[in-house]
Amino acid sequence: MQAVKRLTLPLTKEAMRDLSVGDMVRLDGDMLVFRDAGHKRLYQSILDGKQAFEYKGETIYFMGPCPAREGEVLGSAGPTTSCRMDKYTPFMLDNGLSAQIGKGKRDGACIEAFKRNGCVYFAAIGGAGAIYSKCIQKAEVLYFEDLGTEAVRRITVKDFPAVVAVDSKGNSIY
Repeated sequence: MQAVKRLTLPLTKEAMRDLSVGDMVRLDGDMLVFRDAGHKRLYQSILDGKQAFEYKGETIYFMGPCPAREGEVLGSAGPTTSCRMDKYTPFMLDNGLSAQIGKGKRDGACIEAFKRNGCVYFAAIGGAGAIYSKCIQKAEVLYFEDLGTEAVRRITVKDFPAVVAVDSKGNSIY
């Protein structure tokens, strides 16, 4: 059985270089959370010359959480389909983003951008939102609060399970 690799966020280039497709990981640390609407608004702010926030060195988890129940930081926190962010991904990786987490395959331009920038894409398990919510220790809305569940958040995670789906060499599990 393959050993699980423990990684601390933010990820270093060296840590990403040591990962291979299929590696199982557990992530600890802080990451950004946003999806379609947040990407669109961030990208438009960059085009307008007024970048809404900095994302260099960050890991982004494509997720829109459900409301928290009593005693929870966030409700169900499962991944959303990553291909909806493919049109933004090469630009973001070329401008300093380190890693992404979501579900599903990525297009060729994204895979080339992961390779070109020495970055990685992690697959999270669809349907495991309740498990992921238990990994979240802290969450705060940072930007675009009006987007509700699609607002940009920073979360702190412990023992967040994922699989390397695209490694820094451009290999894809798909």
